[in-house]
Amino acid sequence: MNDAEEPGLYHYSPYNDRPRITWPNGARIAFWVAPNVEFYELDPPRHRVRPSWWRPHPDLVNYSIRDYGNRVGFWRMIEMLDALKIKASISLNVAIFEHLPEIGKAMVDRGYEIFSHGLFNTRYMYDMTEEQELAFIELVKAQVKKHANQELAGWLSPALSNTPQTMNLLAKAGIKYTLDLMIDDQPQPVLVNEGRLISVPYSLEVNDWTSLHIAGAPPREYTRIIKAQFDRLYQEGARSGTVMCLPLHPWMIGYPHRVEPLYEAIDYIMSHDKVWHCTGREIADWFYAHHYDAFLAQQARAASGL
Repeated sequence: MNDAEEPGLYHYSPYNDRPRITWPNGARIAFWVAPNVEFYELDPPRHRVRPSWWRPHPDLVNYSIRDYGNRVGFWRMIEMLDALKIKASISLNVAIFEHLPEIGKAMVDRGYEIFSHGLFNTRYMYDMTEEQELAFIELVKAQVKKHANQELAGWLSPALSNTPQTMNLLAKAGIKYTLDLMIDDQPQPVLVNEGRLISVPYSLEVNDWTSLHIAGAPPREYTRIIKAQFDRLYQEGARSGTVMCLPLHPWMIGYPHRVEPLYEAIDYIMSHDKVWHCTGREIADWFYAHHYDAFLAQQARAASGL
């Protein structure tokens, strides 16, 4: 295969021929919940590559739908997560800390992990120079440290707008894991110029955005999808540990008729034994400590044909 046909960020690694992953206490599956808590601008600067809104600016209709998530949906969602005793990992537009400090305080008070979803979800990383992108990463790190007193560990680019240099710059900045590479159901080493970086499984399939909004699935079908995803990964996790991420959006899942079906799905998962309910940071730290070297060596051997 020609180098130009691959991103050059990871080696090919067949799912059935890898070092075995073990999770804490013999768990089969690492289950983590990743709400995307986002801030959308009503009339953001126009971007050459991609429009922020589909309608003419200012797009009050779409802005107000997202604003519902922060005014109502977020609070309904965290009440549900509290009831289920879920420790969330928040994919955060860090502008939330300044613009909606009540939401920031609620997340910090609960001890949620905060990882990056950029500054605003209406400003993208496309066309940034390496210097601009690295400064952007450092800005987000500083905001998370200032408001949550956490060292930033994870990264999901705002609106998934990563660039060819993003992975190298994340590793250079000391970020531990990325969600921009949705390549697998297990963590994978990412090939970077310096430092270390891994890809932790995220999902655009078992995601309220694609299931409820894009595909238009009824809430009960969304429940079935989540359970089916879990059942298969739980079964395969008996051979080697798997990861299931459940991404959420308050402006999608926070509507009254969608809360109970989601509650049912998460409660179903949490009712099983051998489930490690964890954060993205915990998955990354465990993988680095117990499996990173073996995976990297195995993939390098496979890439060299040995």
